[in-house]
Amino acid sequence: MEIFIIVLKLIVGLSILNVWLVRSKKATAWRGGDANNIAEEFKNYGLPVWFMYVIRAAKVGLAILLIASIYFPQFESIAAFGIAFLMLGAVSMHIKISDPLKKSLPAFTFLVLSLVIGFNAV
Repeated sequence: MEIFIIVLKLIVGLSILNVWLVRSKKATAWRGGDANNIAEEFKNYGLPVWFMYVIRAAKVGLAILLIASIYFPQFESIAAFGIAFLMLGAVSMHIKISDPLKKSLPAFTFLVLSLVIGFNAV
């Protein structure tokens, strides 16, 4: 089970870092509405630009903590449940703008994986 949880941490953590640090200015099939990048996506959600930077800092920080929790298990719960909370927000934004279910699939998947990691820690 320990190896499985480590793999989940790497999948979730590295995926979040990829989205926010590598692909933030690129179009993907998962962007909200007709957005071509994260800034447009937040605009589609009706959220201010400053909030995008807050979410970026939270997601990147929690992703790093989640990966670090492989060696420092005291970070596991806060990182996993923090990411789950943010992913719940992401799913709700897709619902808010009536995106097709497919667009919220990555956020929903990471929500579930984060909950698996978090509940494994408690």
